Amino acid sequence: MSEREPLRITRRTTLKWAALAAAAPALGGLPLDVFAAGDSAVLLWNEAALQGVRDSKLGPPMIARALAIVHTCIFDAWAAYDHRAVGTRLGSALRRPPRERTLANINMAISFAAYRAAVDLFPAAQVTVFDPLMRQLGYEPAITTTDLSSPAGVGNVAARAVLEYRHRDGANQLGDEPGGKPGVGYSDHTGYKPANDPMDLRPGAKFDPGTVHHPNRWQPLRYIDASGADFSQSFVGAQWQHVAPFALTNVAQLRSPTGPARYGSSAYDVQARALLALSAGLTDEQKMIAEYWADGPHSELPPGHWDLFGQFVSRRDYHGPHKHGVDADVKLFFALTNAIFDASICCWDNKRFFDSVRPITAIRYLFGGQQVRAWGGPYQGTRLIDGADWSPYQASIFPTPPFPEFSSGHSTFSAAGAEILRLFTGNDDFGASVTFKAGSSKFESGTVPARDVTLHWETFSDAANQAGLSRRYGGIHFEQADLVGRTAGRRVAHFAWARAQSYITGEAEETEDR
Repeated sequence: MSEREPLRITRRTTLKWAALAAAAPALGGLPLDVFAAGDSAVLLWNEAALQGVRDSKLGPPMIARALAIVHTCIFDAWAAYDHRAVGTRLGSALRRPPRERTLANINMAISFAAYRAAVDLFPAAQVTVFDPLMRQLGYEPAITTTDLSSPAGVGNVAARAVLEYRHRDGANQLGDEPGGKPGVGYSDHTGYKPANDPMDLRPGAKFDPGTVHHPNRWQPLRYIDASGADFSQSFVGAQWQHVAPFALTNVAQLRSPTGPARYGSSAYDVQARALLALSAGLTDEQKMIAEYWADGPHSELPPGHWDLFGQFVSRRDYHGPHKHGVDADVKLFFALTNAIFDASICCWDNKRFFDSVRPITAIRYLFGGQQVRAWGGPYQGTRLIDGADWSPYQASIFPTPPFPEFSSGHSTFSAAGAEILRLFTGNDDFGASVTFKAGSSKFESGTVPARDVTLHWETFSDAANQAGLSRRYGGIHFEQADLVGRTAGRRVAHFAWARAQSYITGEAEETEDR
């Protein structure tokens, strides 16, 4: 049990660039004072990338990939100034002589690498986030030199190699893969078609069981979104089984051997009834657990959530007098983001292969015309309702994510993130908490919770397990999808950890040279 004072986790909704600007040196100066005063360059760029995430409309697997690319570019630039580490694309070809291995050069190189990656991945945030950060840190973003005697050149070259590789990794980031929508980034290029017609959740609509042609398969939803627009879902990430992983040798190597419960089996009925029981018994604490971990649009999304935890661990353990925060942060976020990236691949392989039904379809289809006891909707509490009217404990403007159910992304991402943090720190101690004030619910504002609620995690594993469980409280996943995701996430982390260490120690290049 940790004896540390619990960390108070808060989520920044906007970046306070003005505060950075006040501390930054004049344009063109080296930003050593900024870095020495607080966060390392790695943390600054991680937070900038997360702001890019918040401002984007990308799905969870795309976010996992993007964060991994940013931190792989950072790592490859940093490796040029280390005596052992090798880059993921260029090996030791960028190695700089000992006299150049200064903190000033490292900060500049990783900033240029991060900037190039961030602009490539989140172009809409270039003017509002990334350009200002570069200038506030004393760097001119227009410098595109590839001269390796310059740290800017090292960063530019390192990022270019990673980006060129990732532009052809199967994600279709540029929207130029045959079969996709021309010019539409990340569009599906595999020809996926849903087996069921959309479920209409717009005001006044009633569930139509005739839209469910295959009760084992995913059904897209149609509803009014946060902008007031009529929105119809498509499978986000349907092409993800074609994406090249970081450490996995085969995208299907962690695919579930059994898959989800099948319609007509007792297990299918039992899992639906178990979720109804959770819905009927929701406490204020469970509701806030569901809300905290939901990570819907305009948040960091589940992959980025674990970067927030990584930031707090970094500040707790690796910054301060006589601590080498930059080196530790480079290694931590390199391993963390790539593990979560590979978690997206193994999870979305399950989603595409099994194309499984979400609870909102399964419960309505099974119990339509029957009275069931469940949460009745915002401010309705627990009551008897027609099973065809059941809804998850989620916002009506984002009732269920736009992809199949099995397995759980939250569970897979979180287990992978927790395991990397445990491996990196050498123990499972977390000791973090978040407090919700009475009435602060996003779904039932003013009444939930009835009094302040604090969620506390003694360990990283506690946090990951709660993240998985939250999706059952929220009515998004069945138990099996949660537990399978947790197991897969932990396994993914060990593959990614070993691969990351091989680059950190230089063993990767030695192995490839044999």
